[in-house]
Amino acid sequence: MRQQEKMTWKNHTLHFSEKTYVMGILNVTPDSFSDGGKFSDHSMVASRAQQMVLEGADLIDMGAESTRPGSTPIGEQEELSRLIPALREVRGAVDVPISIDTYKASVAEEAVANGADIINDVWGTKADPRMAQTAAAAEVPIVIMHNRKEAQYLDLIEDMKADLYESIERCLRAGVREDLIFVDPGVGFAKTYEENLLVMRNLREFTDMGYPVLLGTSRKSLIAKTLDLPVDDRVEGTGATVCRGIDEGCAVVRVHDVLEMSRMTKMMDAMLGKGSSITGGVKHG
Repeated sequence: MRQQEKMTWKNHTLHFSEKTYVMGILNVTPDSFSDGGKFSDHSMVASRAQQMVLEGADLIDMGAESTRPGSTPIGEQEELSRLIPALREVRGAVDVPISIDTYKASVAEEAVANGADIINDVWGTKADPRMAQTAAAAEVPIVIMHNRKEAQYLDLIEDMKADLYESIERCLRAGVREDLIFVDPGVGFAKTYEENLLVMRNLREFTDMGYPVLLGTSRKSLIAKTLDLPVDDRVEGTGATVCRGIDEGCAVVRVHDVLEMSRMTKMMDAMLGKGSSITGGVKHG
């Protein structure tokens, strides 16, 4: 299937043939594995968002509930109380598209009403039966991440693709535009260390599905176990996975270390012959 060259919705356009996009992670949770609690103060999120854009972030992904393995789920109201005030602060501070990391349709709906531009669902619309309809009604892109409750596979890569196609079909049946769907292989979710490495070796299987691929490997256990390093010392390991992803055709890389990863992304794009475009920026005044 031919790779999608661009994605256009509302007042945004992403040109995948021209550059690899960097998505900066901005968690407003007290317990995320990497930066939990750092930006839970709403007065800090806007300045952090502006800093990420200046460092090279093309998009910002905000999450108010930790989705790391073993994390404690929170209710809809608690998630909204963490997210919406922070989202409003960030929306007022930057022009780049804002993605909301949630698997709850009601949270996604409220976030879009308050300025969010993309829905990023770690359960690929399978946790909340209303999520696909919510994305369709909002007319915004949705990231379909691979995940499953039972991490048992007959053929890892083929089973993952089947799971992703199932999520895609749910979206299409609900009325989501096909050109507004991202896929994410879900590195670190429902996979062993060896399986995560296998996914990284077979990224082309996912980019060949024809949908833009979002790759989220930043600071994850795959890097920790390979390099035996703590969470704040995984920049080089993350960079290796980012460069691998770009070389295999991934469209977006979701990262904590925006400055370093945006430099690597720009260098990889230059070597691969991609053009460059600058969109969005910090609002001043």
